[in-house]
Amino acid sequence: MRARERIAAAALAVYKYAVSPLLHAVTGASGACRFHPTCSEYAALAVSEHGLVRGSLMAAGRLLRCHPFHRGGFDPVPSREEQSFIRRTGPASYH
Repeated sequence: MRARERIAAAALAVYKYAVSPLLHAVTGASGACRFHPTCSEYAALAVSEHGLVRGSLMAAGRLLRCHPFHRGGFDPVPSREEQSFIRRTGPASYH
């Protein structure tokens, strides 16, 4: 992992262990994560698997799906091979 990816991972860890618990304390149950893995875990895994730029874009997409009208659920980071397949065939072929 390159230095900029380690910095991003460290920032995500600070968010996960310092900021997220505070937000959950303030917002209560409505602030609980809808997804597994959590958005911060997803972002760290995406950056680790796909690099800083693509991983950050994937994490941003996940954050856009995080709203009260989305039911959430299990949403793992796709591997490089799965991501390549999705780009070639389209998202409908993935599931």
